[in-house]
Amino acid sequence: MAYFIIHQYESYDGIMVSGMASKLYYVQRGVYSNKENMENNMREFTSYIYNVLDNMYYTYIGVSMDKNNALKIQNYYKEKGYDTYIKEKMISNSEFIKILSEYDNILAKTDDKESIKVICNQVLSKYEEYENGKYKN
Repeated sequence: MAYFIIHQYESYDGIMVSGMASKLYYVQRGVYSNKENMENNMREFTSYIYNVLDNMYYTYIGVSMDKNNALKIQNYYKEKGYDTYIKEKMISNSEFIKILSEYDNILAKTDDKESIKVICNQVLSKYEEYENGKYKN
């Protein structure tokens, strides 16, 4: 019975069976039907990551372990005229989580717009590095 219960949730995005997973808040910029359209619409951003799900390209311009930091990132982009959405996902990459925690501490202590932008770009770069190109820019 336990085998059945655990395996029915393996593909569910919200639950990680490993127990070493952390919830991340992704600031989503948009969803696009093809890569060319996505690249054209994301040219304004220095850094972003994306994934493909059901032949749709989902783009993200911020990542945080702290919901308040995700809201700070979202507000930063809102002031620049961009609509964004916050999505919750689980990740089990302990190396990236450690790095992100350090960036989150810095982000929590600043309201400087340029610092927020730099931190976002650094986090996205590290995310891509630690996830081995699963999310690409």
